[in-house]
Amino acid sequence: MREMKLFLNGQWLDGDDLITIRSPYDNHEVAEVARGGPATLERAAATAERAAGMMAELPPSERAAILEGTAALVLEHRDELATAISEEAGKPIRLALIEADRCADTLTEAAAVARHPEIEARDLSGFPSGHDRLALVRRVPVGPVLAITPFNFPLNLVAHKLAPALAAGCPVVLKPASQTPSPALMLAELLAAAGLPPGALAVVPSRGSDAEKLATDERFAALTFTGSMDVGWHLKEIAWKRRVTLELGGNAAVAVEPDAGDLAIVAKKIAAAAYGYAGQSCISVQRVLAHEDIYIALRRELVEATEAIHHGDPNNEATICGPLIDAANTDRVAEWIDGAVAAGGRLLAGGDRTGNVIAPALIEEAPADQPVVADEVFGPVACLDPYEDYAQALNMVNDSRYGLQAGIFTTDVSKIQEAWQHIEAGGIIQGDVPTWRTDPMPYGGVKNSGVGREGPAYTYRELTEERLLVLSR
Repeated sequence: MREMKLFLNGQWLDGDDLITIRSPYDNHEVAEVARGGPATLERAAATAERAAGMMAELPPSERAAILEGTAALVLEHRDELATAISEEAGKPIRLALIEADRCADTLTEAAAVARHPEIEARDLSGFPSGHDRLALVRRVPVGPVLAITPFNFPLNLVAHKLAPALAAGCPVVLKPASQTPSPALMLAELLAAAGLPPGALAVVPSRGSDAEKLATDERFAALTFTGSMDVGWHLKEIAWKRRVTLELGGNAAVAVEPDAGDLAIVAKKIAAAAYGYAGQSCISVQRVLAHEDIYIALRRELVEATEAIHHGDPNNEATICGPLIDAANTDRVAEWIDGAVAAGGRLLAGGDRTGNVIAPALIEEAPADQPVVADEVFGPVACLDPYEDYAQALNMVNDSRYGLQAGIFTTDVSKIQEAWQHIEAGGIIQGDVPTWRTDPMPYGGVKNSGVGREGPAYTYRELTEERLLVLSR
């Protein structure tokens, strides 16, 4: 069983108590991790405040070298990292290995951002008041950052918080999810081995109620949070004086037009995106919309693709859909499936439960007010509905309080442009599912899906501010 201390000021310290981590799949103990209380969090905040000047003065080339060195170490330790992800999150091992690889990509991209800091030049002489004057604008770090990360991507989403902040020259206090703290602590160890200065990073597993108090702490210049909608908006309310970035989730839709191409391939993409990691991704496919001309054919292919998804033991290399994170969430998802069927939806495939594993469930024409349609399932459930024309499809995509990403299967340029113009989401993915993401791209949502953008170059902007210099001749 893994035993880990918390990381603060370059040291590994005992906490105030311990968190026992159990496998979501079979409930066996996989780790004991130190948990910090209010006094430890206070020490972390004070350390970050003291480190702000040092980090701002650390040359960008050195920041980049640390991140590049860490990326190399992540690849060197990918099996160990993936094992910790799989054990604690129940993520299938094949997906956990992909997450480790993506973490290295995120670190590498952040290093590139650090190596090429932005400077804007503007000639002011176009106005009489600016005669013979030139403006230069550089970006400087905002200061200490408080980061809070979720259980579902306990390594790569941590990297998306830490790497751009460190690239910008901001010290970070990180509270990882209590269900999956080990990967964050392991990443801190690799950062330290790559030369990260003491004080630049604290990783303190803690209770949410204790960490919440730091959101109002004026020593922090920024808060970055990924997690539930209710918690995120609450944190924004209480952290109103700070910069706040929120990534809060969604109920992503994909629309399939008659020119989508091979429907068997489309269905396989949708099924993998809906049921991979038991649907525990904020851009997991939840709503599948199909044009009436291809509806019957796509339904047939989607049922077959759903039934072909291997589910069960996350240690099995064939498994795509493992367990949900805990029994409470498994109970909730099972109840939502039953409620949708009782309300008139038709269960076309799956839905059976074994422990915390739910067989991938495909529901046809569930009422729009059912939670499996209107809310974020965060489970292995997809809802299938027909539409008559493209305008109706776009309206159905937008019929949500969320707006993170959407997918559209069409090759019609005018329809693609129309989707880009009218779909209310942070990103539209053409020719693929909304679950598609590459780590350098801008990522974030609108409506209740949050505010701000991630992706190293975009997070860097969130965590820096412009500083003007006007030169006179």
